[in-house]
Amino acid sequence: MDRVVYQQMAELDDRHWWYRARRMVLAELIRREVNPPADAAILEIGCGTGHNLAMLSDFGRVDALELDDEARAIAETRLGRKAMSAPLPELAGVGDGHYDLIGAFDVIEHIDDDEAALRSIAAKLKPGGKFVMTVPAHQWMWSAHDEVNHHKRRYSRKGLRKLIEQSPMKLDRVGYFNSLLFPLAVAERLVSKLRRRENADLKLPPRPLNAALELAFSAERHLIGRVPLTPGLSLFAICSAT
Repeated sequence: MDRVVYQQMAELDDRHWWYRARRMVLAELIRREVNPPADAAILEIGCGTGHNLAMLSDFGRVDALELDDEARAIAETRLGRKAMSAPLPELAGVGDGHYDLIGAFDVIEHIDDDEAALRSIAAKLKPGGKFVMTVPAHQWMWSAHDEVNHHKRRYSRKGLRKLIEQSPMKLDRVGYFNSLLFPLAVAERLVSKLRRRENADLKLPPRPLNAALELAFSAERHLIGRVPLTPGLSLFAICSAT
């Protein structure tokens, strides 16, 4: 990712509606659909500045992995110990068969060989361990945001399902999220493209708008995994090691 992305992440990850709401949605999805064992061994791949680590720590002991030096340093401060630096798909130095839960939240779309990445992740899970991933949805939604974040692709639900079914893992569940705000996001991107004024900067909205967007997005935690959500900005998948 461009340096500016990590700088914005470090500045906004505890205040911006998207980060805050996504943590709530992911926590509920893990609680309801994964239900890790007590004191689970957990790994977050591509943890960025570590904004998910406190949430994941509610479920067990968390290890973190991040390639960017500055982001990893912030994550280590939040984690209270060293984080790993091992790129996908190799994950060199990460123990095989060690983890009850591995998360990769908006990570796999950065990897050239996503099939090899999933094979490697599967090897790091204990038998029956769970892998939770999120990825951006809809290739037709490609924008300057994808460029500055160095995405290789966006995914369709069918494509994500096929990717997992070709991996050593079993697909438990796949679905959309960030659906309630999807029509607004589509409208905003279409207008930006027509005006040729696409902006990849992540900015903190005014406080009332930030709160309203967080409320709308986080409301999906009551629905995700219980009812299929309509198409959204993102896809999630839960997989099991065999």
